Amino acid sequence: MRILYFSRDYTPHDHRFLSALAETEHQTSYLRLEQNAVAYEARPLPEKIKPIAWRGGKSTVHWHDGLSLLKDIRRILRAIRPELVLAGPLQRSALLIALTGYKPLVSMSWGYDLIYDAQRNALWSWMTRYTLSKSSVMIGDCTTIRNLAIGYGMPAERIVTFPWGVDLEKYSPKGDSYQASKNQGFFTLLS
Repeated sequence: MRILYFSRDYTPHDHRFLSALAETEHQTSYLRLEQNAVAYEARPLPEKIKPIAWRGGKSTVHWHDGLSLLKDIRRILRAIRPELVLAGPLQRSALLIALTGYKPLVSMSWGYDLIYDAQRNALWSWMTRYTLSKSSVMIGDCTTIRNLAIGYGMPAERIVTFPWGVDLEKYSPKGDSYQASKNQGFFTLLS
């Protein structure tokens, strides 16, 4: 299967998703919407992931860039012909794919897109509703995100919820300190 993974920037979460995709038999291409001044992830793309060169991905994206980026995304979709597009956050990367009408679109909520961005004003709320209405499936990491997506019109049966924020290789509340704190009436808080 040909998959296009389209994200706002390149973060540890993107690296983890792309690393998992690189371990499959699927051909995965990576499209980066923007590159901020902050380097969120220093590790290179996983070896099997093919980066796509395009108009975006080189600097911060602004609203006035939208039409030229949309035109270039259409070109990329025609060239790659992905069988699945996995894109997020909702009002940025996923919105651009939704505007093309390309299916199937699996939208990924990054949390802040539904918790904060969707409530900025009427335009952001519309972009959220529009993107979800064009999404075949939406992925989120908790019940709060699921409930917000439903509130913006996403059918519950098309939402996949799984926690993906904690790297369980690096953090596990089952160690000795967890047992000691549990016995003393303390609890573990992860923020």
